[in-house]
Amino acid sequence: MSAAIRESCDLAVIGAGPAGLAAAATAARLGLDTVLFDEQPAPGGQIYRAITETPLSERGVLGEDYWHGGALLEPFFQSGAQYVPGATVWSVTREGEIGVSVAGAARLLQARHVILATGALERPFPIPGWTLPGVMTCGAAQILLKSSGLVAAGQVVLAGSGPLLWLIAAQYLRAGGEIAALLDTTPSANWSAALPHLPGFLASSYLAKGMKLVREVKRRVKVIAHVASLAAIGGDRVEEVAYRVFGGSETRMPVDTLLLHQGVVPNINLSTAIGCAHGWDPAQLCFTPVSDEWGMSSLDGIAIAGDGAGISGALAAEHRGRLAGLDAARRLGRIGDDARDRAATPHRTALARAERGRRFLDRLYRPAEAFRLPAPETLACRCEEVTAQQVQEAVALGVQGPNQLKSFLRCGMGPCQGRLCGLTVTELIAKARGVPPGAVGYYRLRPPVKPITLAELASLPRGEAAEKAVVRG
Repeated sequence: MSAAIRESCDLAVIGAGPAGLAAAATAARLGLDTVLFDEQPAPGGQIYRAITETPLSERGVLGEDYWHGGALLEPFFQSGAQYVPGATVWSVTREGEIGVSVAGAARLLQARHVILATGALERPFPIPGWTLPGVMTCGAAQILLKSSGLVAAGQVVLAGSGPLLWLIAAQYLRAGGEIAALLDTTPSANWSAALPHLPGFLASSYLAKGMKLVREVKRRVKVIAHVASLAAIGGDRVEEVAYRVFGGSETRMPVDTLLLHQGVVPNINLSTAIGCAHGWDPAQLCFTPVSDEWGMSSLDGIAIAGDGAGISGALAAEHRGRLAGLDAARRLGRIGDDARDRAATPHRTALARAERGRRFLDRLYRPAEAFRLPAPETLACRCEEVTAQQVQEAVALGVQGPNQLKSFLRCGMGPCQGRLCGLTVTELIAKARGVPPGAVGYYRLRPPVKPITLAELASLPRGEAAEKAVVRG
C-alpha cells in the first residue's frame, strides 16, 4: 500500500501500464518527486494486468510477451516514485490540479507536470444483440483469464478482427478452454491497402509472432473468413450467433458465450476533459491527442504517453513513457536539453523498432464500415438505450454533432461517459451529414470523468482549493 497522498508533487503519472511505469521510473530516478496513480489494485495496466498476482503460473499460457511486463516492476519500485493503487482520477485541470478518490475518500493534489498514460479501450462493436448476457468483448474475457484464471464454459465463439482476437484465442486454448469457431470479419479488400506497407511488416517482430498464433489457433479451431454480417440472438441471454459470409446466405450457430473484438483505440476521455487538442486519425479511425515527439500535448504541463496518444503496442508504449519521463525532467529543470537528448537516443531507436509494421496492421485490420455503423434498429448507446436510427433521425432534425445530440437523446451521458458509443455516434452523424468524422468531433467531456459519490466529494479537505473543486464538479 502507498503512503498517504500528499498535497503536491513535481510529477503525477496517471496509469500503471507500460507507459506509466516507464515514465514514472525514469522521472523519479532523475530526481523528480513523482506520484503514480492507478485505478487497478496492482500494476501492469491492461496488457500486463495482474502481472504480480495472476493465478496462471504456467508461463506458456499467456506467453512471454505478457511476462515481459514483470521487467518494468523492479525499476519502478526502486525508483522512489510513490505508487497509489486503487485510485480513481476523476479530474485534472490545465493547471495540474488532480482530483482523485482512494478507498471512498476524495483528495486533491497539485502537480507541476502531468503525464497521462491512460492506455487504450476496445473499439465499440455494435451488432444486433450485443447487449445480451453472454456477449462480451475479447478484452473482458482476457481480463478474467489474467486476473482469475477463468475461461468461459460451453459453446464459445470468437468474432471480429485484429491481432488480439488471435491472441486471446490462443491463450484460451492454452488455458484449457474450448472454442467452437472463430468468425473473422477482416475484409478481403483490406489487403490491397495494406500491401504497400508489407516490407515494414516483414522486417518486424509481428510477422513471426502473428504467423505462430494463427497456425496455433487454426490447428484446433474452425476459422470462418470473410464474415460480412453478425448478430447475437437470444431471449434472456445469447443463444445463437447468426453470420453471413461475403456472397453467401445466413448461417446460425448455437453459442453460450460470444466474444467480440475489432481493435483498440486510445482512451481519450481524460485528455479530452482537460481540454487537450485532438484530431481524427484516418488510418486508425479514431481521435488521437495532438502531441509532439516527447508526448507533450497542446497544453503546457500536460503530456500523454503510450497508447493513449495513438495505438502502437505495449513495447512502443514503454519507450514512449521513458521519453515523456525524460522530457518532464528537462522541463522541471533536473536535466538539460543535451542530457535529455542523449538519454533518449536508445529509446528512440527501440521505439522505431517496436513501431515497425504498425502501418500494415492498421490497414489490414481496419474494421469494416458495416461493423462500425450499426443497422438502424441496433443500439448505438447502451447506457441510454439509443438506436442508430434515433441518431439518424436527430441529424435529420438538425443535430450537427455529438454534444448537441446529448440534448436530444442523452447519448454519452451514461455511466460509461461515451467510452462505448463515442466513435459510433461520431461516425453515424458524419455519415448522415456526408462529412468526415473530424468535422463532427467528439463528446465534450467535463469532470468528473469517472462516477464518484457525493460522499467522496464531501470527504475533500476543507479549504479554498477543495471548495473550488466542488463548485467546478
